[in-house]
Amino acid sequence: MSAYNKMLVAIDLTEEAPQVLLKAKAMSEAHNATLILVHVVEPVGYAYGGDIPMDLTELQDQLDKAAREQLGAYGDQYGVDKVNQIVAVGRPESEIHRLVKEQEADLVIVGSHGRKGFQLLLGSTANGVLHGTECDVLAIRIR
Repeated sequence: MSAYNKMLVAIDLTEEAPQVLLKAKAMSEAHNATLILVHVVEPVGYAYGGDIPMDLTELQDQLDKAAREQLGAYGDQYGVDKVNQIVAVGRPESEIHRLVKEQEADLVIVGSHGRKGFQLLLGSTANGVLHGTECDVLAIRIR
């Protein structure tokens, strides 16, 4: 029996995602574990501090649709079933923490740029996921 049965892979949908996915796929195969792909779309209102007196629903829907399509393409490429492809809306750290419990994941895999100095003090999604997640976290160095 493996130490890891369900691996939640939190990716942004940039050109750097395959670096994380390649290693996550290898880890899942080595442990015979299920991969769950997750992307969190931040609410459009967050970017504007909620101060814009406009309905941003259509824009949010377009972002969600684009994220689902791109996550689906990665899922197809890396052999992850549709049921294990999740697009959530919210703050990335909070949504990942919620999904770890909901999916009963025992490992979270995230990409990290390995920032130093002032950027490190500001925090990152990887750091936010690490603090508060009830399971192991593996940060893949993005180059």
